[in-house]
Amino acid sequence: MKIILAPMDGLTDVYARELLTSIGGYDYCVTEFLRVTDTLLPSRVFLRRFPELKSNYTPISHTKDGTSIFLQLLGSDKNALAENAAKAVQLGANGIDLNFGCPAKTVNRRNGGASLLQYPDTINQLVEAVRKAVPTDIPVTAKMRLGYDNQDLAHDNALAIQEGGATWVTIHARTKKEGYRPPAHWEALSPIADLLTIPVIANGEIWSVEDYFSCRQQSGCENVMLGRGAMVTPDLARQIKATLANEPIQVLKWSSICQLLEKLYHLMLANTALKERYIAPRLKVWVKWLMPSYSEAELLFPSLKKINDPHHAIQMIKEFPSISS
Repeated sequence: MKIILAPMDGLTDVYARELLTSIGGYDYCVTEFLRVTDTLLPSRVFLRRFPELKSNYTPISHTKDGTSIFLQLLGSDKNALAENAAKAVQLGANGIDLNFGCPAKTVNRRNGGASLLQYPDTINQLVEAVRKAVPTDIPVTAKMRLGYDNQDLAHDNALAIQEGGATWVTIHARTKKEGYRPPAHWEALSPIADLLTIPVIANGEIWSVEDYFSCRQQSGCENVMLGRGAMVTPDLARQIKATLANEPIQVLKWSSICQLLEKLYHLMLANTALKERYIAPRLKVWVKWLMPSYSEAELLFPSLKKINDPHHAIQMIKEFPSISS
């Protein structure tokens, strides 16, 4: 059973990948998407999006705790995707993931992401081109949604991805039109999983251990990708793995969350290329995500959101008392 940390633009960056995988439970990560148009991108662009390709990571293309990372590419030019995938592998990427699921208007306006779900033949050609461009031992995977406006082409798109040579396909169980509005249609994944011979990874609305088991029962998929649920409950992957192993769940306490945020602060501070003014906003974003799981975060956020100095912000977080203590 595998759990993958989802690519979420602006959220699951190098810092989130390091922090979340350090807690445990994840088998793979996928980077935020790297947009490809019609050119071969310079190495610095790959390294900016995927810093774990740098030589100070040992082995490269892994988080500090050893979790393998795939690079996600987004685009609709098969030759450019193939060239950039090949370059990413030369730089050390462990795998290539293709984005056919992003619902953002700016992406879909330019024939990227979920807009491609209207054209199964194009999806097949894109996957096939990338598969041919990289060594056979490098996984090529894809993420899709159930469709663009509706689910009519869900099976066609999944088959197109499989026949293009993908190692597995992750399916966000909603259409592009539905965005992130509940519910996720887990039941729609079951016939697709029965149709394909490659693994189907379920994604969407998995916020708890209970949701994982509901998703598995309805979708028939034991492997999952965690997105927003990973931000709300940072140890969700570990909780799921512990439950499957019949081990006691050790939920992260508020004190551990504060240590996690302090580590985030120090990681960002150590990055000399990152301006300090970006640190406090990132801390505030994560505290806001934690609010559904931690009443401390809910009580802290109204005061924290007014703070722009990163040193003041982390001090406020560290000193905020645990309600359970």
